[in-house]
Amino acid sequence: LKSRPSHLVHLDLSGNYLKDPGMELLTGGLKSHNCKLEFLNLSSCRLSETSCDSLVSALMSNPSHLRELDLSDNKLHDSGVELLCVFLESPDCRLEALRLRICRLSSYSCSFLVSALKSNPSYLKELDLSGNNKLKDDGVHYLCDFLGSPDCRLEILNLWKCRLTRSSCHPLVLALKSNPSHLRELDMRENYLKGYDVTALIDLQKNPDYRLETFRWESPMRK
Repeated sequence: LKSRPSHLVHLDLSGNYLKDPGMELLTGGLKSHNCKLEFLNLSSCRLSETSCDSLVSALMSNPSHLRELDLSDNKLHDSGVELLCVFLESPDCRLEALRLRICRLSSYSCSFLVSALKSNPSYLKELDLSGNNKLKDDGVHYLCDFLGSPDCRLEILNLWKCRLTRSSCHPLVLALKSNPSHLRELDMRENYLKGYDVTALIDLQKNPDYRLETFRWESPMRK
């Protein structure tokens, strides 16, 4: 990553025991101005919120190349996402995909994300918050504030297994009607939803005036 020139653009270290000390070592390369990395996968690496601090420090030094970041299945918690948002709200951030599956996040993470994305909304196209069962309806209500914004360019939103109920559906419908031209894939599987809860979302999917092509909601969880 430090070499001149550096040709590496795709780095996948997922499923390893890197932990926070490994992340600290890796940031030495990420902060190099020779680094041209565009895709970084650190899912299931036993990282904590401490790694978010190290990662953000590196990315803020060299922010303009990274397009996809996967930190799924790490114990980041809300405090880690709050740190990550320092990078997301930077005007030099060009991130197009952010994956935070199973990171022990609550609705507070959504509030941090929305605040950051509304500051710098132009690039993110994919957001994956699946498997965070403390997100709940309050988290979706925060997200809808961003989804309804005319500056939002999000195309893919994954919210499976977040303990959502019908209370999430109406705000989503209103947000997508406010900003109909972008979201094309919405995944809400394995939540507490029934057919009559999602009727309006299914109608949006069928309506040619909206870009929503794929809407998944089946396989409801048992309480």
